[in-house]
Amino acid sequence: MAENSIDFSLQLTMSDKGSDFRLDVSACLPGRGISAIFGASGSGKTTLLRCIAGLQPVDAGRVCVNGEVWQDDRFYLPTHRRPLGYVFQEASLFSHLSVAGNLDYAIRRADQACMGTDLAEAVDLLGLAPLMKRRPDELSGGERQRVAIARALLIRPKLLLMDEPLASLDQARKQEILPYLERLRHELAMPVLYVSHSRDEVARLADHLLMIEAGRVVANGPLVELLGRVDLPLTPGEPRGVVLEGKVAERDQAWQLSRVVVDGGDLWIRDNGDECGAAVRLHVHASDVSIALTPQRDSSILNSLQVRVSTITPDPGQMALCLVQLALGENYLLARITRRSAQQLGLTQGQMVWAQIKSVALVH
Repeated sequence: MAENSIDFSLQLTMSDKGSDFRLDVSACLPGRGISAIFGASGSGKTTLLRCIAGLQPVDAGRVCVNGEVWQDDRFYLPTHRRPLGYVFQEASLFSHLSVAGNLDYAIRRADQACMGTDLAEAVDLLGLAPLMKRRPDELSGGERQRVAIARALLIRPKLLLMDEPLASLDQARKQEILPYLERLRHELAMPVLYVSHSRDEVARLADHLLMIEAGRVVANGPLVELLGRVDLPLTPGEPRGVVLEGKVAERDQAWQLSRVVVDGGDLWIRDNGDECGAAVRLHVHASDVSIALTPQRDSSILNSLQVRVSTITPDPGQMALCLVQLALGENYLLARITRRSAQQLGLTQGQMVWAQIKSVALVH
């Protein structure tokens, strides 16, 4: 893989019970960090991953990664020869082997000519030291997934594919494994393609976003930039929201709050123990942003920032509501308000207003 980017193109047609599904995707993604493949159910996310891995039979097509053809009309590179690791929704561990045995199996399969994660690094990265003697049936769902990720890393892939690795876990197990996935984002020197339909999950983990709909790319770019747009498709039931990146500037011990500086202003959030100067990531839901024409001094809301109205658009599927895109420095906020409120405030494009932010989630 290229050090700074990964390019892939797939033009594939798959037939299923008399109907054809066309996958036509070309994209350039960063050469390290987590790139989320995001879209509604049936959009082609998992199919895309399986085609890259060589696990999806197709009638006709072409798969090319960084200029190297993995499949076309005359050639097919078997899955076991593709330099990638794959983590499925369900951790498919060998039930008769301990955690150590499962990891040893991956080490024996690894391409020794490639640089990559060694056993000690994988065990430390995913917190597996206390689990090494256990068998899979003695592990929680989150622990099994951590072992599956370590096993995928130990074959020394140049590309890691993760297909909704949290989908089979309950909320408690998801919270258990998320910090380990965040470590992957910070510490792995390889690209990770991460399939998800959860905006909250994507906001916490991804650096880059590839959005697909009906087998085609509808957006491709940095996460912070794309989540601030109002024209992109939304998975039913998923909340709109943006991600802001900033640094902790102050910790107020008396009130257990931290002040985070983002481009365009400061935000007070609940103190999570991050030291001053620490880089943090904030998730702000559109439903937690209200709009005022003047600063509100007699309000319980701590965060009030001056912003500029960028776009006002109807909220798809919510006839009474609209989405207002608000420019905050180089960032954007989104506010979901009623159309009646927008009319009463007389909101127009370019107008300066005050965004009142009721809640800010720290997602690192």
